[in-house]
Amino acid sequence: MTTGQDLAPPRSTHSVPVVFGAGAAIGVLGGMIGLGGAEFRLPLLIGLFGFAALSAVILNKAMSLVVVLVALPARLAAVPAAELAARWPVAVNLLAGSLLGAWVGATWVVRMRSTTLYKVLAALMVLMAAALVLTHTTTLDTLALPLWAQVACGVVAGFGIGVVAAIMGVAGGELLIPTIVLLFGEDIKTAGSLSLLVSLPTMLVAFARYSRDGSFAVLGANLRFVLVMAAGSVAGAVLGGLLLGLFPDLVLVPVLAVILLVSAVKLARHE
Repeated sequence: MTTGQDLAPPRSTHSVPVVFGAGAAIGVLGGMIGLGGAEFRLPLLIGLFGFAALSAVILNKAMSLVVVLVALPARLAAVPAAELAARWPVAVNLLAGSLLGAWVGATWVVRMRSTTLYKVLAALMVLMAAALVLTHTTTLDTLALPLWAQVACGVVAGFGIGVVAAIMGVAGGELLIPTIVLLFGEDIKTAGSLSLLVSLPTMLVAFARYSRDGSFAVLGANLRFVLVMAAGSVAGAVLGGLLLGLFPDLVLVPVLAVILLVSAVKLARHE
């Protein structure tokens, strides 16, 4: 079970420029590969800003939600709403699993011992590194599955992604995008927009579960911190998007994967 210390609302004492700069750096990293960067933010919340695992997850989830809300209108400009509406079965298929997965994942997090949670987060950071490398260094071909198998795999995949997203406090785009490409044959750009549509209600369900345990106290105590870092993340993501293509994936992706793996080691050793 989580302890009272895990749920206590510690206040960050770091200055606004430091918090904004950290958020911006994370946003740039994510923006250069077309993601929000929440997987990089989580170890920073723990290692640099000193939040306990559960508090870091909840803060990360809040900032991920802000980033998704800002990114969604921008994505609708790139992929028209009518085009996404025509693909509603894909979103519904994944949501059938991800909503339940988010509830289950959040339930596990608030009941997990802190030492266990650090190790689980470390393992999931390794998963994110593997997904990053797979998505950006290989060509994803659509799986030719019959409709019943496609639907079943979509529900199962959605459930797993919902669990991971709730535990790490991320939107889940790192896993949703390749899943949408592999199972449903959408192109990367459309898959990115669909992933936001799936992420938003999935994150809200995780928030609803966290609120039942009084876990939101950490948000109230660090509201300015959340808003400043979220603003930095959004600004950094925009800058990272402008830098998209500046560094080849064969250089950038291994560097980012190493960052995730080093973060995983540090989380696994965290006391």
